[in-house]
Amino acid sequence: MMRLARRRLWAAALAAVALAGAPRQLAAQESPTRITVITHGQAADPYWSVVKNGVDAAAKAYGLEVEYHAPDTFDMVQMAQLVDAAVASRPDGLVVSIPDAAALGPSVKRGTDAGIPVIVIDSGGAKLTRELGGLLYLGQSEHEAGVAAGERVAKLGVTKAVCLNHEVGNTSLDDRCAGFAKGLGHEVPVLAGTMEPTEMKGRVSAYLRANPGVEFQLGCGIGATEPALAAIEELELGGKVKIGTFDLSPGVLAAIDAGKMEWGIDAQQFLMGYMPIVMLDLLHRYKLQPLADYPTGPGFVTKADAASVVALAKRGIR
Repeated sequence: MMRLARRRLWAAALAAVALAGAPRQLAAQESPTRITVITHGQAADPYWSVVKNGVDAAAKAYGLEVEYHAPDTFDMVQMAQLVDAAVASRPDGLVVSIPDAAALGPSVKRGTDAGIPVIVIDSGGAKLTRELGGLLYLGQSEHEAGVAAGERVAKLGVTKAVCLNHEVGNTSLDDRCAGFAKGLGHEVPVLAGTMEPTEMKGRVSAYLRANPGVEFQLGCGIGATEPALAAIEELELGGKVKIGTFDLSPGVLAAIDAGKMEWGIDAQQFLMGYMPIVMLDLLHRYKLQPLADYPTGPGFVTKADAASVVALAKRGIR
């Protein structure tokens, strides 16, 4: 039933894209749909750069007016201010990530109360989206993806693991670690990291020296994983400490292909940028309202298919 529902969802999405038509010509009196996108991740971040690439591709394809904003760092006060400013400008649609419901929920709710269609991506989840009056949630269930990761690692016979979280307090990343522990069936300590690569590498190195029995590391994202890979290599622990990650990058895919990593979890975040723009444009122009959440992941990329995905990652699509 789940597979059938997903096939129907994808069919509906593809039909919507076909109906939208790209590119299109605007009538003389018609102004382009205006959409604002606000995320907690900066466009220069390897993960969020792919989201922005999706946003930009959709905006260009359909001739739309789209703005992308994010705080300078992981700053919920600044992000709430960005959402408030967007709501005040009354766009035709708003796309937002919600890593902290307490900090951002009131601002998003003011938007939906004002009649602005809102689609939540990446973080926040379906339940919160409904509570705030949003149209739908587009992303993956981070907790369930973590569970799937833990179940895979459990099959390796691992009993001692650590979850590398470079943004503790981000509910999506916290959910990844919690799900991982559940799937593994053992308590998993969380190494609180940082977005600064050199410092993150230092923290991982220090942890591995202090905990020589660690068998597996799960990176909550590229910001944690690539420094962890460097730490493993520097400490000559390759093959002794296995590693897997959420999210993909050219570096991660190269490591998977070389057998230095077990797998990467692909949330297909290009879709998180692209599809909300299409959906909100269809809603604004044709009153076609999306009715179902849109799962974009998780998908596991292993050595068997890593090489074929590298070219897409270099183009900023995967």
